[in-house]
Amino acid sequence: MNSPSTKAAPAPASYYERHIFFCLNERKNGEECCAQHAAQAGFDRCKQQVKAQGLAGPGKVRVNKAGCLDRCAGGPVAVVYPEAVWYSYVDANDIDEIVESHLKDGKIVERLLTPAHLGR
Repeated sequence: MNSPSTKAAPAPASYYERHIFFCLNERKNGEECCAQHAAQAGFDRCKQQVKAQGLAGPGKVRVNKAGCLDRCAGGPVAVVYPEAVWYSYVDANDIDEIVESHLKDGKIVERLLTPAHLGR
């Protein structure tokens, strides 16, 4: 009698090596939100840098917009998958460092990590 295999099937290769999602949520009621902290500019800069460095496309990096990621207190925020690394950024230099270090070289930018306790 054959016993069922206890090994999980290997995961299929991901279409993208990494995804970065930028919260672009804007709260209409005046509550704190990423849109109030130039989140669109961060997204635009990241997308431009990823393309300029030839990092975009299948098997590489995808830059995505997201609605509320529920980490408003750390905003503006972005999260990189598959590592599930959360970043809080301030300006174009921070975005450039995330692109160069994490998205290109796979090295987490420790100084930009969103503190674990910050939520909404």
